[in-house]
Amino acid sequence: MAARERGGDYRGFILLSILLGTQREVSAGHILYSIPEETDTGSFVGNIAKDLGLEPQELPERGVRIVSRGRTQLFALNPRSGSLVTAGRIDREELCAQSVRCLVNFNILMEDRMNLYSIEVEIMDVNDNAPKFLTEEMNVKIMENTAPGVRFPLNEARDPDVGTNSLQSYHLNPNRHFSLVVQTGEDGTKYPELVLERVLDREEVTAHHLLLTASDGGDPPRSGTARVQVTVVDVNDHAPVFSLPQYQVTVPENVPVGTRLLTVNAIDLDEGVNGEVTYSFRKITPKILQIFQLNSHTGELSTLDGLDYEESGYYEMEVQAQDGPGSMTRAKVLITILDVNDNAPEMTVTSVSSSVPENTPPGTVIALFYLQDRDSGKNGQVTCTISENLPFKLERSIDNYYRLVTAKNLDREKVSVYNITLKATDGGSPPLSTETHISMNVADTNDNPPAFPHSSYSVFVPENNPRGTSIFSVTAHDPDSNENARVTYSVSEDTLQGPSVSSYVSINSNTGVLYALHSFDYEQFHDLQLRVTASDSGDPPLSSHVSLSILVLDQNDNTPEILYPAMPTDGSTGVELAPRSAESGYLVTKVVAVDRDSGQSLVVAVQDHGQPPLSATVTLTVAVADSIPDVLADLGSLERSADSGDSGLTLYLVMAVAVVSCVFLAFVVVLLALRLQRWHTSRLLQASGGGLEGVPASHFVGVDGVRAFLQTYSHEVSLTADSRGSHVTFPQPNYADTLVSQESCENKDPLLTSIDFHECKDKAQSIQVSSVIHLYSSKNYILCKFLYCFAK
Repeated sequence: MAARERGGDYRGFILLSILLGTQREVSAGHILYSIPEETDTGSFVGNIAKDLGLEPQELPERGVRIVSRGRTQLFALNPRSGSLVTAGRIDREELCAQSVRCLVNFNILMEDRMNLYSIEVEIMDVNDNAPKFLTEEMNVKIMENTAPGVRFPLNEARDPDVGTNSLQSYHLNPNRHFSLVVQTGEDGTKYPELVLERVLDREEVTAHHLLLTASDGGDPPRSGTARVQVTVVDVNDHAPVFSLPQYQVTVPENVPVGTRLLTVNAIDLDEGVNGEVTYSFRKITPKILQIFQLNSHTGELSTLDGLDYEESGYYEMEVQAQDGPGSMTRAKVLITILDVNDNAPEMTVTSVSSSVPENTPPGTVIALFYLQDRDSGKNGQVTCTISENLPFKLERSIDNYYRLVTAKNLDREKVSVYNITLKATDGGSPPLSTETHISMNVADTNDNPPAFPHSSYSVFVPENNPRGTSIFSVTAHDPDSNENARVTYSVSEDTLQGPSVSSYVSINSNTGVLYALHSFDYEQFHDLQLRVTASDSGDPPLSSHVSLSILVLDQNDNTPEILYPAMPTDGSTGVELAPRSAESGYLVTKVVAVDRDSGQSLVVAVQDHGQPPLSATVTLTVAVADSIPDVLADLGSLERSADSGDSGLTLYLVMAVAVVSCVFLAFVVVLLALRLQRWHTSRLLQASGGGLEGVPASHFVGVDGVRAFLQTYSHEVSLTADSRGSHVTFPQPNYADTLVSQESCENKDPLLTSIDFHECKDKAQSIQVSSVIHLYSSKNYILCKFLYCFAK
């Protein structure tokens, strides 16, 4: 019933406040709201989203939340409407006692920016409390000879409301012996006093029963009552008198429970029962009754519970002394509590980032925390420090909030995890401190490209390697982590004499192992230049390059090839002419061979120096004779070779020989016509013509000019392996042929000069071309010698 009456009294005021809207005041970084107490849970306080410049749906997105410094959460955020609402019942008297203004302070944190906004909500008082006396019944003893006009103090009522809702007046029920006077103290407290209007007669009435009412100024007003029983006693000449009108004591807050703080003392000059004094509290709150106790006989005031400066720094109370008959007096007691450094600083981490990207710029907020020390003065002055040699610093925010921010650029590759110790120390003696540890991971960003140990590599691979063979392996290291450190390899596209590099070499994109897609041939290319690219998997990806030279090592996989004398295509043997009178050391012919493999070039010995050595042979027939008929006779006896295989010369060499042969034959026909009249041996020619029918024209070798056919030449040949040029010198001829006249040999042949042969891209081609120019074939050579002698 009492609760129903209480709710009905202020419900109209609350409804009116909600309809009119809560007051709001917004300043830079500070927002003030007001709301009446005792509102229902979920009641509207203010539009916090609008005041922060946000839309309601942005509150959860931006991480907007309330931080209340350890106090019970009184308010909450409505994410749908963006409003600040009450989280439960709010009792102004419980929060602020009888303070004139009741302000609840908290902060709004916007986590995405680590911004704090100070919020104040003023709790408006409503008349929800009635005045209440400390005891429901008071006893007053008055001597029967007491003169009218004497005042007797009564216990006052207390009303926790403030303003007009607090205690305003006292009323006494009508009677003919007593009246009521209300006194107002310095602090505004109203004290009721009972005034004796008429002399009492104990024999007429031994006790008077009165009703004292205390009323507040609310609308409607609330009131409380107490019964007053006045007992008429015999004459008591003296009342107790305190030794001091006011007792004061100062004690530290850490005194043990049960410690005697002071002793009040009152003296009554009467004797016997009239002089016996008892002590009791007069003006006191229920909370004080739980902390202090007063010995009614000795007047000792001691602690009943521990003192706490942080709860209250001083206590004020009144004690009264009363003798046996009921005469009383009162005195004020003031107890001051001294603060001692008994509270360590408290550190509350409001928001912290457990992981920060390494490319975070300096000044980025890492953590937001609140410091407080419940002590006062120097004991409550707190300083905060962090570990040295860390790329962080502390910045002061609003109130006692601090921000931990980055002071330098972070590098995950150097330090990936920071263990930060925050230490809060107060100014007490000795100082007390609190430590809080924050572990922060540095998140990787793709700021390092893969790196090769060397800028270039060279690898030697023998030719004729098996297809698919692993020829080399490259490795690049990326100091980043996870995907940013996952390296893939590729070969940059390039061309090598037409085909792409990718047709020769492939690379495993994960391991960096290179494989040969084909068998390498040293005679096609000697080296292969590649560029290997290593790319990470970051966003965007980073890459680096390294040059790779694949050098093909030559293997002895080619047999020597005879360039001169050339193997006859009809299966017969080659023929060289030599006079019977040739002396020892006479040069019969030159044997020219080439080997496509690298290393020492062979000129005379047709055998290479490979392992194992390979060789080729050519059959050479040397005809020794003093006259042409003898030569022809010897040539006729030669047997044809059964083999008619290809000479092995390349197509372009065959075509060149055919063209030169045609030109030469035409020249011979003209020469025969001019020399017809000089053919003094025509009969001999006709007689021996049958012997030439069996000799093919391919048995003769021709050169440019038939006059030099029977001459012998001493050629100096210098051919070096893998050089840029080969030198061939043709000196003056050494005549040893008795069939050639001295005069004809004195004619200079344009071929008998010193010639420099420059190496072409392919050595074998250079040697073959020079063979075409100077050495045609063994068959034409013999024929030219014969025709020249015949012309003479």
